[in-house]
Amino acid sequence: MFEKVNPAHPDKVADRIAGALVDLAYQKENNPKIAIEVLIGHGICHIISETSVTLSPDEVAAAVSRIAGNLLVDYREVSQDEHLADNQIDGIHCGDNGIFKGVPVTDEQKKLTAIAKQLYDTYGSDGKYILDGSRLILCQSNAKTGNLREVFPDAEINPLGDWIGGTDVDSGATNRKLGSDMGDSVTGGGLHGKDLSKADVSINIYAWLKAQETGAPVELVCAIGDDAVDGIPYERIVETARTFIDRIGGFEKFAEWGLIC
Repeated sequence: MFEKVNPAHPDKVADRIAGALVDLAYQKENNPKIAIEVLIGHGICHIISETSVTLSPDEVAAAVSRIAGNLLVDYREVSQDEHLADNQIDGIHCGDNGIFKGVPVTDEQKKLTAIAKQLYDTYGSDGKYILDGSRLILCQSNAKTGNLREVFPDAEINPLGDWIGGTDVDSGATNRKLGSDMGDSVTGGGLHGKDLSKADVSINIYAWLKAQETGAPVELVCAIGDDAVDGIPYERIVETARTFIDRIGGFEKFAEWGLIC
């Protein structure tokens, strides 16, 4: 059983805005320290940024407008906690305590992701999909049920009827769709809106990549300040994650589909 949402789902819009702001921070510094939470819906976008890099209100508003349209932006920027900042003062150390799990992607997850991308390429609007064995459930906004049924005749389509999605229908928040992004690899913490020193980002990516390479689940644990995880220097784990993020086009692109892309 697997659930997938597309980049126009309100939760993913929030993830994408957070990712866009992290991208801005990395344009200003090579190793910024930043953590962003976004809550969006019904004409307003609330953003809290704990950061070592100043982002101007105009830059933030431009990112929100590009991704989500003309919304009222409530932006609050504060410095990172001094204890967390001190943890990174003499190098890149593990930025949090955590338990992490990487799991190989299943055929079911690959199949549903392909369906989600097909529908997003066609309609470009809010969609949420579930595959449970042979049972396929499609909820796609701004799409006629009859048109969807021509392509997916055996699916359960828009159970509540044709609908219009987006942030005026539903609210969205960062890291609320981790199952959609990580499948069976879901652990504590969130992938989005954080710099690479954060274990939630780098160790999750590292564990997931290792699981795809080995074909077996990977379980890891770390403490804040650790210099190595899985016998690997933490700095190398961060660079592995950086290579992955760069390859897919940045943190905003990462937020579109997550690890199962």
